[in-house]
Amino acid sequence: MARVVVDVMLKPEILDPQGQAVQRALPRLGFEGISDVRQGKRFELEVDGPVDEAALARIHELAESFLANTVIEDFTVKVESGDVVAEAAK
Repeated sequence: MARVVVDVMLKPEILDPQGQAVQRALPRLGFEGISDVRQGKRFELEVDGPVDEAALARIHELAESFLANTVIEDFTVKVESGDVVAEAAK
């Protein structure tokens, strides 16, 4: 069994009000020197069997059609299995 992680983030040109709210709050909480904060989503998928090219293609399809709104969000897919991490960006 392998774990596949899909990270979804707003595209850089899209306003991130949650990230901005966190950024404004950090100095009040004693955290200085943070110039930008972006908020995103992380999905961890446990995959039965090997994560081959066909499985990765289906996970990309899942991410593109269900997990991310590709008009305003980008996503990356990472395969985590033991010590091996492979990454594919979309």
